Amino acid sequence: MNKQNNSNLEIAIFAGGCFWCTEAVFQRLDGVEEVVSGYTGGNIKNPAYREICTGRTGHAEGVRITFDSSKISYAELLEVFFATHDPTTLNRQGNDVGTQYRSEIFYTSSEQKKLAEDFVQLLEREKVFDAPIVTVVSEEKPFYLAEEEHHNYYNDNRQQPYCQIIIDPKIKKLNNYFSKKLKNGTI
Repeated sequence: MNKQNNSNLEIAIFAGGCFWCTEAVFQRLDGVEEVVSGYTGGNIKNPAYREICTGRTGHAEGVRITFDSSKISYAELLEVFFATHDPTTLNRQGNDVGTQYRSEIFYTSSEQKKLAEDFVQLLEREKVFDAPIVTVVSEEKPFYLAEEEHHNYYNDNRQQPYCQIIIDPKIKKLNNYFSKKLKNGTI
């Protein structure tokens, strides 16, 4: 696995629709040290939000998660990822439509690749979702940080209608199903 400074810190990269939603979910997990929003999987360097929104750069809105594998495993991150977005809608999450909102896992090691592929197969075999999973499992690609106003968006803007209508239900689901994995004092 991708270790940093011989510690238990590893990197996971997920795209599951709007990065504001994905960031808010993973920030609350015990063992997650940092979550940053950005763009990955595209074909130009240093894209800007206005370019991403056109869908022409090939990038997805994603998050890069630094986590302590002694506290939370990559498999647990996968479980939360699949439970908090719809992996059956191609290039769409709710009203957000376009390739930038696709469901994709960008593995950083061969072990992550195997875990992700096996997890998707398990979900399909067990028919967890009513439709086929369209999540793509791809090798890590350059990750470009989003503009500052996109970082920590939910925590800084909870009164915004988008946060209340779209993100609050994801956080509620996280609290209901993964309460034992949450950091102390988070909601």
